[in-house]
Parts: sequence; structure tokens; C-alpha cells
Amino acid sequence: MRSHRYRPAHERVALPEPAERLWPTRRLEAAPLWVPVDLRDGNQALAEPMDPGRKRRFFDLLVAMGFKEIEIGYPSASETDFAFVRHLVEHDAVPADVTPVVFTPARRDLIERTVASIEGMPRAVVHLYTATAPTWRNVVLGRDRGELRALILDAADHLARLVGDRPGVRLQFSPETFNLTEIDYALEICDAVSERWDAAPERPVTLNLPATVEIATPNVYADQIEYMHLNLARRDGVILSVHPHNDRGTGVACAELAMLAGAQRVEGCLFGNGERTGNVDLVTLALNLHAQGVDPMIDFSDIDEIRATVEHCNRIRVHERHPYGGDLVYTAFSGTHQDAIKKGFERRAAGADPERWDVPYLPIDPKDVGRDYEAVIRVNSQSGKGGIAYLLKADHGLDLPRPMQAEFSRIVQRHTDATGEEATSKDLWELFRAAYLDRHEDGPVRLSDWRTESTGPGFHAFTCAIDGREHTGSGLGPLDALAAALSRAGVELDVLHYVEHAVEPGQRAHAVAYAQVKVGDAVCWGAGRDTSVLTASVHAVLSGVNRALTARTAGTAPSASSARTAEGTAEGATPNG
Repeated sequence: MRSHRYRPAHERVALPEPAERLWPTRRLEAAPLWVPVDLRDGNQALAEPMDPGRKRRFFDLLVAMGFKEIEIGYPSASETDFAFVRHLVEHDAVPADVTPVVFTPARRDLIERTVASIEGMPRAVVHLYTATAPTWRNVVLGRDRGELRALILDAADHLARLVGDRPGVRLQFSPETFNLTEIDYALEICDAVSERWDAAPERPVTLNLPATVEIATPNVYADQIEYMHLNLARRDGVILSVHPHNDRGTGVACAELAMLAGAQRVEGCLFGNGERTGNVDLVTLALNLHAQGVDPMIDFSDIDEIRATVEHCNRIRVHERHPYGGDLVYTAFSGTHQDAIKKGFERRAAGADPERWDVPYLPIDPKDVGRDYEAVIRVNSQSGKGGIAYLLKADHGLDLPRPMQAEFSRIVQRHTDATGEEATSKDLWELFRAAYLDRHEDGPVRLSDWRTESTGPGFHAFTCAIDGREHTGSGLGPLDALAAALSRAGVELDVLHYVEHAVEPGQRAHAVAYAQVKVGDAVCWGAGRDTSVLTASVHAVLSGVNRALTARTAGTAPSASSARTAEGTAEGATPNG
């Protein structure tokens, strides 16, 4: 790698050296003024810029979500953008509590076109920008510091004259490439513009400080923002705004540290669309606040609809692992993660404070953003017994005993290893049915008829027909009597563990029974399901017997000791992700 060709940030621009940094000890306790720039900056980054219909759909989404200031276009850049601004004016489409923003370079003819676009709009912000960093001054603009200052102030004066004293129109200035600009020059220009526009608390000026191309770690940007915050001449008349890009992949961190450093307003795009690697992601920023107990003041309660609209308008897919909005961000495949999530849900079901969210691996409740719990746990070859058990219980009402969870997880893993595919909830049911529920009539021991009766206090007789011959046994309860009858038929067994439960409430509910059976040295679980608890229990024992006998014949039967070892070590199939 030819890394020597690139200069570190401190060699490219003089960075402030504060005597004391205030931002590291602060906390984010309130939402900033969010300003989505999808319709302008985001639109510029699209291979196929939005047509008027897509622009209007996106605008309506932003309004519905609760954004109060929305950058709606670059009217001097194209007829489409100009026409869209006029569309909003002529159709009275902007709610009374929303302020549109329009964007213009510091050129007189383009400023005039921009101001003309908002004629008749009761509220607006006109956003003036010029790049100020040395490379842009020297390579792009061909002007020194003094010449560029004069150009910016001439544009600022011209814009102020055109706007006049219209009460609903405010002004905004961006020294584009601020983070690459000498800090003393950025302060000089911003103070000069805010003076020309007479920035005051009753009619504030927005000063927007972009990290147009990220070049340094987020703490450097925070130092730059804090320097401006502490040194601006008319600070009480300024709304201090930031516009981070994501060239280093740290746009979100830059925005969060900038807010700690004094920024009151953040420009960005939903899901981070923008030129090169994108603008800062407002979805992630806002929901990061939500996850810290701070109301972001934006409605994300239907994240899937938001994402669908953005994907339609941008014609760019949102990644499955995108924070908060991706298809898979609330989904666990790893066995240890699944087991922890399962226990978290069980704790909530057992009476944990419903107003406190504390589920492992889920930083927010998926229901906050309109998701359900259906896809929280999904099963593949990396999954363990906890996740499998969760899906069987949530979707099919089966509450497997812990030792049986370990046994069934091995069956599932063999399936996923063999197919290389995810096992859906339906797949799990079919695997469980074939491995357990069908085995009372699929194996060496099949009862063509059976009956049981009480023969005294606690004692029962069990009579069954096997291969045309009738066998009777007695014992303490029906299952003990069944074991005795099977013994008379030549099948010696012990029922080591037995559990039953109803699948659903009601008198006609199905019951499920689970029985761990030992036949010789082989130990296997069986299961039965029926509206009769007795029938379910008999089927569970027969299922376990047939599985044990089949496993012994195949030489794959686990012993009692190996079953106990598997129970103790099968919390998950994989280490933490």
C-alpha cells in the first residue's frame, strides 16, 4: 500500500488545541433539530435522480415522521428541482409547522433563481454555501483567502437584499469543507456572514459546518465544532449546525460528538444515502438516542414502511444489517445469543418490569419500530438449543424439557449441515414431528390396541396388543403399567423423566407429553400429542422406546452418561458472535 502519498489531518489543516475540552464529559440528553437532506444532497447522489412523484412521496414521508425543517431541493441546479419547489408552494403542501430549506451556491444568478423558487412560501430557509478549504480555494476557485471572503460577503449581501424583511424567511451559510478549512479563517468567515445578516435570537442565522470529506477521527471534528461554539461572535443569534459525511465510516460518531461539542442541528439522510460513502444516517442517530432513553422526537414506529419508501424513492436497497432498519438486525442465528434472548423473554413473561427493556442482544424492543418477535430467532447450522426451543414454543406451543432441547438441537444441526440452509419454523415442526411425534407408530414396537384401568388406590393395569399377541402389566400409574406390559413382550425399559403440558388453553386443548426412556444402555426422548393426556403420555413412551431401539440397532444410541454430558454442554452451538 502506497500510504506515504497521503498526509494525516494535522499536516493538511491547522487544528485547534483547546486548553480544556468540555465535550468529553457531556451527555446527550435531548434531540437536536433534525434536517433531512434526502431531497437535495441525497438526490444528487442517485444514479437516477428522483422524478417529481418520488420526490413528493419522500417529502410526505418526512412530514409524517415529524421532521420540522426539510431541505427540499437545489432549485438552480435543474428544472425538476425548481418545479418541485413550486409544486409545494402552489399545492399548499407544506404544513404550518414545517420549514422548507432551499440550497444555492454563492453566485448572484443562482441566488436569484433560488429566491424566485420560494415566492409565495410563507416560511423558508435559504441555504448559501461556498467551499473554503485551501485545496478548493487553490484548485477549484482560484482565489486566496481575502478574495474568497469578498465573494462570500457579496453573495450574502445580495441574498439579504432579495429576501428583504420577509418575516418567514431565514438564512443559512455553510463554509463547505469546513473540517479542512483553517479554523481561524472559518471563524472569520462565519462571523462576517452572521454580522451581515444581523444574526439575533429573534431571527437566528444557521451556520452549518460540514465534514464534507472526512479526514480525521471524530474527536478532531468535535474539537473544531467546540472551538466554533465557544468563539462565535453572535452565538446567541446562531443555530449551530453540522453536516457530516461518512468517508471514513465515522459519520454517526462525528455527529454525536459534534452534538456534545455544541451543535444544535444535524443535517443528514435517512439510512445514510449521499455522495461517495454517504451523508450521516439520521435513522441510526435518532434511534441511538432512543436506545439511551432520549426521545428523538421523530416517529420510527413503522421502520419497514419508512425503509420501503426510501428504497422506492432512491432505488437503492437498505442493507440487511443496517442498524435498526435492516431485515436481520433483530435476528439471532448464534446459539449462545439465542439462548440469552430466550431467557430474556422468559424473564419478561415471568413478571419483569414491562416499562424497562432488558433483553440480551436486543438494544431496543423490536416492537418500538413496528417489528414483531417472529424473526428475532432464526435457525441455521450456527444455532443452538435455546433458539430452537424458543421457536417451537412461540410458534407451536411445545415447551421442551432442557435435556430434550439438547437432543433435538443435534437433529436440527444435522439437517442444517446437510442442506446448508436456514431451518424455518415450519421446518422445525416437521423435523420434530418426524423425529418424535410419529414414532409411536413408526418403529419396532407398535400397539394395535391398548387400554388401561385402575385396579386399586394408585395402581393401574395396562393391556396392549403387539404383533397380534396381548400383554398385560400392572404398576403405580398407567406408565409404570405400560412399562410392565412391554417387559412381558420382551422390551425392558425405564421411564427416566416425564413432563406434560397443554398446548393451548381450553377443555379441548391438545396436550403434549415428553418421556425420556432407557432401553438397555440407550437413552432417548420421545413425545406424544393428543387431546387426551393419557394418550399423549403413552405415545411419548412408545416414541422414546422406538427411537432407542432404532438407535441401538444403528449403533448410534446415546448412553445415560453421554445424555447427561450433552445436557450440560449444549447451551449453544457457537461461541458469542
